[in-house]
Amino acid sequence: MAIDHDRLFKELIQTFFEEFLLLFFPDMHEHIDFRHLSFLSEELFTDVTAGEKYRVDLLVETKLKGEDGLIIVHVENQSYVQPSFPERMFVYFSRLFEKYRTRIVPIAVFSHDTLREEPSVFSIAFPFGDVLQFRFFPVELRKKHWRDYIRHDNPIAAALLSKMGYTESEKIELKKEFLRMLVRLELDEARQRLLLGFFETYVKLSEEEEQQLQREVRAMETKEKEQVLELIISYEQKGRKQGIKQGMKQLIRNMARKGMKVEDIARLVDLPEQDVRELLEEQGN
Repeated sequence: MAIDHDRLFKELIQTFFEEFLLLFFPDMHEHIDFRHLSFLSEELFTDVTAGEKYRVDLLVETKLKGEDGLIIVHVENQSYVQPSFPERMFVYFSRLFEKYRTRIVPIAVFSHDTLREEPSVFSIAFPFGDVLQFRFFPVELRKKHWRDYIRHDNPIAAALLSKMGYTESEKIELKKEFLRMLVRLELDEARQRLLLGFFETYVKLSEEEEQQLQREVRAMETKEKEQVLELIISYEQKGRKQGIKQGMKQLIRNMARKGMKVEDIARLVDLPEQDVRELLEEQGN
């Protein structure tokens, strides 16, 4: 199944918006009044020329310290190489300005794996003069080295280690440092799950690598050792339970497709009939 990169990044940055600005744009963070913060509904734009529809990833309405007027921060995740991306950012900016008539801060997060020079300017010029110089604030994740961020007690830094510059040989150490960060952050379970799910979407270890990770964690001589091990084991057990649940759903569905009655399925899988009916209704059987 294809990864919905934009949804993942939107959920991450919306949950940790203040931390996102603090990590990548500390000067901007200093000026924003986070007491006034609201997330606006998605905006859908149609490119009439190309016949394509684009959805703005994240719009945040807020204020600057000491000012009454509202501003909008637009954050766009770009998960693939697109030479015309600066032009698209300008189109978003102009249409958002047309609708809201307020100052807009445009930010682009380049999360693709290609190392290239990403322009952050869209300009229109003639031999006789410039007409437009539109600029946005870029974050090029692949150009950032993960080791530079492991001392940041910032949830955005922890999650985005998975999209920064690292080699295959560093994957085990990368995940170990991510887990150490996760322990230090002391987040509630929901936010912890969000960060872990995001990270593991992009950094997948083989079973052998996972075993090596556990050996390295057991050999650690830091205060996070026991908590990191507990975290690994806890999520392993939850993963197994989820796998069993999914397997049970598939088994029940196959039995129903073969014409078996609910009461017979319930007896065979040792579940109440009502639970079997609910599982079948979830799957549209």
